Parts: sequence; structure tokens; C-alpha cells
Amino acid sequence: MKKIFLLCFFMLVSCEQTKEKTYPIGHIATPVGELYFWLYEETPLHRASFVKLANMQYWDDLSFNRVIENFVIQGGCPDTPKGFGASDYLIDPEFVPEIKHIYGAIGMGRDDNPGKLSAGCQFYIVHDVEIPRLDQNYTIFGQVFKGLDVLDVIASLHTDADDAPLERVPILVRALQLNEKEIQILGGSKFFETTIQ
Repeated sequence: MKKIFLLCFFMLVSCEQTKEKTYPIGHIATPVGELYFWLYEETPLHRASFVKLANMQYWDDLSFNRVIENFVIQGGCPDTPKGFGASDYLIDPEFVPEIKHIYGAIGMGRDDNPGKLSAGCQFYIVHDVEIPRLDQNYTIFGQVFKGLDVLDVIASLHTDADDAPLERVPILVRALQLNEKEIQILGGSKFFETTIQ
């Protein structure tokens, strides 16, 4: 009996060791293409919130409702200027000095609350080389590694006086679990190597 127990134990340990490590990757599908982005380990509260809402398919009826070329594209809240108020919860800021507002960075929106708490649902993607005035004021929790051309297309759409695209850009947001090979196939090898090491 003891030998059977030990055999089962070693088989279980062996199986656990052969499981390939996966990483959480954000995915946004739009009518003009797809975006894939890394979710930073350094911002665990924001990453967990994103994964939770993505798995709930929270964003499936929403869109990129604010588009400002050479600044950001923004979505995730109801498609109205007052959409921020619909966020069910706020997230404590997770400012990391090394993570900056550069082209393709993904951050969470917020109102002017003194604690700089992020909205649970409202996210944006930076469409500029960098926006230093936002660093340490808004939390960046991810970085696009595939689909920057899609970001450019959306950012260049014609908008109305409220910066809403004249042509609605619906979004389907998911959180994927991908292994290193799958990330490399998507073209994220350079970002993977610089982030994981």
C-alpha cells in the first residue's frame, strides 16, 4: 500500500512539473482588427480586475467611445460622456516608475478623485510616443505587442465634438492564458524576453 501511495505521489509531482507555464494576455477584437497585450505582474490589482471582467464578458456590448489621435483611444464604460459613474468599484493606484505612458501602453481611466483610484471598467490605450504628464497619475497595467496598426486605424477615425467616433467601434475583450511559444507566434517574443527575464 505504501509503495502504491509513493508511486501515485511521484506521478502527481511529475505531472505538475511537466505542465507548461502560461501567462495572462489581454485580447481585444474589433471590426478593424485585433490587439494583444501583456498584463503586468507589477500591477496585480489591475490585472486581476481586467481578467475578472474579461471572463465575465463585461465589455461585449461596449465600444471605444473616446478617440483622440496622438493621445489615447478609450473604452470600457457605457457609451456616454458620464460612463465613468457606472464603474461598480474602484482600484487602488499601482504606480510603477519603470512603467510609463508610451505608445501602446494600456491604462485605467479615473475621475479627479484625490486618491487617484482607477475605475474598474474604463481603460485606454496610448496613441503617442509618450505622455509623461500621465505617469504616476494613472495606472498602466499592460502593453500592446500585436495590433499596433489596429490602434493607429482606430485613433485616426473621424469623431464628433465629444471625441466619439462617428463610426462605432464595438469591442470583444478576453483574457487568454498563453504559453511562451504561443506568445512568440503572435510576435511577442521581443517583449516576452525583456519582460520575463
